Amino acid sequence: MLTTIGSSDDYVTLNGDSSGLRICCIGAGYVGGPTCSVIAYKCPFIKVTIVDLNKSRIAAWNSDTLPIYEPGLDDIVTACRGKNLFFSSDVDAAIDEADMIMISVNTPTKKAGIGAGFAADLAYIEAATRRIAQVAKTPKIVIEKSTVPCRTAESMRSILDANSKHGVHFDILSNPEFLAEGTAIHDLMFPDRVLIGSLRTDDGIRAQEALADVYAHWVPRERIITTNLWSSELSKLAANALLAQRISSINALSAICEATGADVDEVSYACGLDTRIGSKFLKASVGFGGSCFQKDILNLVYLSESLHLPEVAEYWRQVVVINEYQKSRFLHRIVNRLFNTITNKTIAVFGFAFKKNTGDTRESAAITLVKYFMQESAHIRIYDPKVDAAQIEVDLCDDEYGISNADKFKRLVKIIDSPYEAATAADAIVIVTEWDEFKALDYQRIYNDMKKPAFVFDGRLILDPERLKKIGFRVEMIGRQS
Repeated sequence: MLTTIGSSDDYVTLNGDSSGLRICCIGAGYVGGPTCSVIAYKCPFIKVTIVDLNKSRIAAWNSDTLPIYEPGLDDIVTACRGKNLFFSSDVDAAIDEADMIMISVNTPTKKAGIGAGFAADLAYIEAATRRIAQVAKTPKIVIEKSTVPCRTAESMRSILDANSKHGVHFDILSNPEFLAEGTAIHDLMFPDRVLIGSLRTDDGIRAQEALADVYAHWVPRERIITTNLWSSELSKLAANALLAQRISSINALSAICEATGADVDEVSYACGLDTRIGSKFLKASVGFGGSCFQKDILNLVYLSESLHLPEVAEYWRQVVVINEYQKSRFLHRIVNRLFNTITNKTIAVFGFAFKKNTGDTRESAAITLVKYFMQESAHIRIYDPKVDAAQIEVDLCDDEYGISNADKFKRLVKIIDSPYEAATAADAIVIVTEWDEFKALDYQRIYNDMKKPAFVFDGRLILDPERLKKIGFRVEMIGRQS
């Protein structure tokens, strides 16, 4: 049972027993939804309520068509929903009854004001924190799940202390997620580590142990790492920055490979055999995407500049510079090989998600590529097995610099349900997402239906170029000479 420690009811702790615990998660997105669904699945004696002000999103979580695609997630939600897992738009009720509250709201890069283009926008974090302070009548453990700048917990503490009811005590923990979209359920079931940061006070350590007790129901204790609050907050930014750095490093080498005749896959394989380096995140591509990498690196840049560390800021900035350069190089290669113009040509884009096994398009390289194709008045046919047509339209029609792409989208872009139909009468195929199904397509059939010469631009290095050349394709691969 949930018990208290001390001479009053000021503190929440579990004493190793999570029975009867109630967890509320504010934010039903890519982090909060899967994370708390797995907690409910692994801890059937804990009541988990995921809340969001977006009623249509909550309705989707309560339906047979979940709002996000993640392998294995449907089975988890189906097993627990209505038993100990609940989705609701009644935020206040969930806050009121919870013992632990996870804040898992969006922290996008600021678009205006001080730090625009670099700093994280913490408006949703602040709003959630204020709501907790206003509603809570009993002690709560408040947990940062969103990726936040270092020392955000200080601001949360100030808000909670200034707005809470008399005698209500809050402990703040940092518990960042380290999920990879496409493998999130596996990552949650078998995590490399669970990181929990707290203040190094008796209260903070008690709260830290309480959350550790929850994870210990399925995560080995040696993988539950406890640190101070600031180390935990920074570790999340650092981990994403280091992973993105590896991708930009191999992408920078891919440019050298194309100029010298080296093969980037062979270079990556040779380097990856060194146990000091390893092979993960050394796959060259058209560039990284997703909600975290670029946002977190830019956050790190802003943090470094705020701390008067310009050299450090510039170092991390170059990771993003190389990522944008890689997309630009690929675009120019496409135009160059298509006889220096793509106007009125038809381009089949295979994949729109930022990576396989997800429907997430945030910061996808496909957005940059297709917008450029639109500006050049090419006709674009897009096929992706998991991204909704409505999402593609939103991504391609958003206003940039006050200019809407809506008219061009209607004239130039078609979203197709079949890769074969997308490629029919096309001048070129551009592989943007590494979906496994693209490896198994009948490329002889595709070649027969395309305009000639038929081009394939593989931005993910997933196809066999020699096989395609034998069919008759002209093949261009990232990190290899033509």
